[in-house]
Amino acid sequence: MRFYGKIINGWEGVLRGSALVSKKRISFLGDVDPKTGRIRANDSDITGEEIGGKVLIFKGGRGSTVGAMVIYALKKNNKAPLAIITVETDPVVVSGAIFSNIPAISEVSENILSKIKSNQEVRIYPRKKLAVIEVI
Repeated sequence: MRFYGKIINGWEGVLRGSALVSKKRISFLGDVDPKTGRIRANDSDITGEEIGGKVLIFKGGRGSTVGAMVIYALKKNNKAPLAIITVETDPVVVSGAIFSNIPAISEVSENILSKIKSNQEVRIYPRKKLAVIEVI
């Protein structure tokens, strides 16, 4: 299974990690604990999960511009995702990923939210201006 997306914040080489998939939008301000990386929003489909070191795949961001600083705090606390993949591009998520130097991909087919399951291993690599996302 293979998906393609636009590289928002690039990296070199191949990334491998466990997927954490949410079909919902995430507000980093409020939904995510910046100290633990745990999803704390009661209405989330991944409540209680930790995003640190995971390939975080979700519909897109929502909420406050302060969310970019929460992403930065996650990075400083070693609780940031390995990579961020979204269906819809959001300026808060984009700026947070860039400030924090987290690989970020957007404009991925919405099918990714139902085809890739949490805990599946994925491999991500750049190909020109696109990212390739594969289930291992």
